Amino acid sequence: MTTDSSAARRARLAGLTASAAAMVVLVSACGGTGGGSTSSPKNFSYLSVTENTTVKTALGTLADGACKTADDALPLKVETVPQAGLDQKLQLLAGQNALPVQFAAGNAPALTQQLFKSGKVADLEKELKKLGVYDQLEPAAVSTIKALYGGKLEVLPYEYNIEGIFYNKKMFSANGLSVPGTWDELVAASAKLEAKGIQPFSASGQQGWPLTRLISGYLYRSLGPEAMQDVADGKAQLTDPEYVKAAEVIAALGEKGYFGKGVGSIDYDTAMNQFLSGKAAMFYMGSWALANIADEKQNTVGADNVGFMPFPAVGGGKGSIDQYPSNVGLGITLGAQSFDEKTGDWVSCITKNYGSTALKDQGSISGFKVNTEVEDANEVTGQVRRTITSSKQNVLWFEALFSTKATTVSQTNAAGLVNGSLSPEKFMQTVQDALTAQ
Repeated sequence: MTTDSSAARRARLAGLTASAAAMVVLVSACGGTGGGSTSSPKNFSYLSVTENTTVKTALGTLADGACKTADDALPLKVETVPQAGLDQKLQLLAGQNALPVQFAAGNAPALTQQLFKSGKVADLEKELKKLGVYDQLEPAAVSTIKALYGGKLEVLPYEYNIEGIFYNKKMFSANGLSVPGTWDELVAASAKLEAKGIQPFSASGQQGWPLTRLISGYLYRSLGPEAMQDVADGKAQLTDPEYVKAAEVIAALGEKGYFGKGVGSIDYDTAMNQFLSGKAAMFYMGSWALANIADEKQNTVGADNVGFMPFPAVGGGKGSIDQYPSNVGLGITLGAQSFDEKTGDWVSCITKNYGSTALKDQGSISGFKVNTEVEDANEVTGQVRRTITSSKQNVLWFEALFSTKATTVSQTNAAGLVNGSLSPEKFMQTVQDALTAQ
């Protein structure tokens, strides 16, 4: 919230969503107790986002290997759609009672929750317990999913990610920089890099969420782990001075040129390439990027030269740097009406084997348990895995608790915030108005 490229998928978390009018159509189409075809599926159909290559690649590997028996009975069939068009596609299919067996969940949790309430999405906790494989999910991943989806297990954790700042260790060392522990130190390091002609940050303004993640990062450090929940609960508004402050400090990074030129036109893959080719020193991203970092064709700076640091502390803030934003990527869910015995065989096999396969082949960390020993692809992967294991408290991200409309408004206006065409006050007011209207 890929991409992610493999990563743009997770970008997933991102996502431009469909219009509010389309949502009304969906609510109408999915009203009542839910419908949908009850005929047994002929394929293990999977609707993915075009930007996501990791999940479909791993499923293909399983279909040819550990899950061949399930695939012989119900062949894997993958269809893709650009992430920006995912929500519209899901709404169309839901209205036609034609959702695939498995599909990438909506760009905002609100859409999946609506599908779940209308009987279109399977109760995965119930189904996995019935299959005897619920224990194959990492408890931390389950906790994150339930925090996002109203206490329900509505998606499977094909990814389990923490977020932070990847940095170029060689650039830092060559310029006498240590890992910033505070926001002021991060800004000072950025200024030093910029003075040396080095772009401090790479980010996708086109997708927006890589920028709004910085806003929530600052809010969690300054106001504490309940910062965004307070907004969702109506205890605070984004227009409150302490919230506007977070938008101001991120806007200041853009004003100083720390995101480079034309950030608003930079897409996810380009931003990833800027960092992995040594054109930028830092890249705020989730641990899904480890798959790209491990890919020698993409990463020309070398995996050994990539480090990972938490979002820095804010002086006098109530948050802690060991509170990592976490997510399960662009969640993958299953249709309720097509969840039959053959689908169950596929799901059982996935829960037992996906974690090891994705980690071994692509360096991707999931929320499924790793049942075979897998050596870390590189030091930064080991660092992130250790961080996930030791993390005591996780937080969400800026739009995690927003409506689909507010998510779209936030992400489409983020570039304007950092390029100076939209003031911090106006940005926060615009998003708050969208939240109020939901």
